[in-house]
Amino acid sequence: MKRYLRHLIGVEQGSVLLFSDFADNGSMWVGEGPREKRRVVSFSEPFRAVPMVHVAISMWDMDGNTNQRADLSAEAITPKGFDLVFRTWGDSRVARIRADWMALGEIAGDDDWDL
Repeated sequence: MKRYLRHLIGVEQGSVLLFSDFADNGSMWVGEGPREKRRVVSFSEPFRAVPMVHVAISMWDMDGNTNQRADLSAEAITPKGFDLVFRTWGDSRVARIRADWMALGEIAGDDDWDL
């Protein structure tokens, strides 16, 4: 469990359309084998330390005639942002993915001093 010693906690959230590969026959729609799409997400202001980040698929558009394989994660998390990463593999055909995210962590206050 992460414990915060301070009273200022910031929460930021957003939604990202990771890709729309069916429109231009992109690799997620016509490819096979391991595939990955990565988007950099920047926070509106930095947290004091690495925040907790939660990600979830909020919209998926997949071909129903193939196996539906999906892996969504937050990687390379820093106080300034993170990488939102979607992966699939095998014969899965993914047309579009939208992901929602939420970051929760300690933020600086007006009374903080840097010595």
